[in-house]
Amino acid sequence: MSSVGWYVLLVAAYGVERLAELAVSLRHSRWAFEHGGVESGRRHYPFMVAIHTGLLVTCVAEVVLLDRPFIPVLGWPMLAIALACQGLRWWCIATLGPRWNTRVIVIPGLPLVTSGPYRFLRHPNYVAVVVEGIALPLVHTAWLTAIGFTILNVPVLAARLRSENAALRGAAPASGSVPSG
Repeated sequence: MSSVGWYVLLVAAYGVERLAELAVSLRHSRWAFEHGGVESGRRHYPFMVAIHTGLLVTCVAEVVLLDRPFIPVLGWPMLAIALACQGLRWWCIATLGPRWNTRVIVIPGLPLVTSGPYRFLRHPNYVAVVVEGIALPLVHTAWLTAIGFTILNVPVLAARLRSENAALRGAAPASGSVPSG
């Protein structure tokens, strides 16, 4: 199989992984609402879904339509970084448990999470998103996609962070803990 074929399979696997995240998120949403969860930041969510879907589509489109080569000295490290981002994302999901969601749903009164990757970073999941948005396209030198996703992600991520930080500040007991997200 050609490097393009392998890359298409990689991106398809990412698509399946995103569907698994959405299934987990749906289950967690139900749990959160059953426990008094309050949703914030609904306006940015459709844009977030669109750019994340667009990332996967344009990764493949750029490689196929613009005949982007696989350059081993770039591709292999970017693959390792992209896979590490998956590991970080699932570490976040495991740490937050039913509190993790693709939407901003906060249960008032619960203490903020400060374990797992949240010991080191305030928003480790978003670090994974930003880095992955660069690394996944660059596995097969789709540099236009990496730049485009990054530019489009900035305002969406900024809105997301404002919404999530405000929701967490308003929902958490005063403990001096660092917000999770």
